[in-house]
Amino acid sequence: MHTSKPALAQDATSIHARPLASMAQPARRITSEALLQQGREVEIEHSGKIYRLRVTQLNKLILTA
Repeated sequence: MHTSKPALAQDATSIHARPLASMAQPARRITSEALLQQGREVEIEHSGKIYRLRVTQLNKLILTA
């Protein structure tokens, strides 16, 4: 009996394969203003690690661990 697996998409620059279904939905978009809420810095917890997203003097975003 043959079981079908989801088709995978992989580009030449990525070593991570993703199911095609995940590519069909657009990424959720949030503005930096909504994320920062009038501030210039926010801490983001991910997998038990704290990351800091901040706005530079040149109005660029930097994410550091």
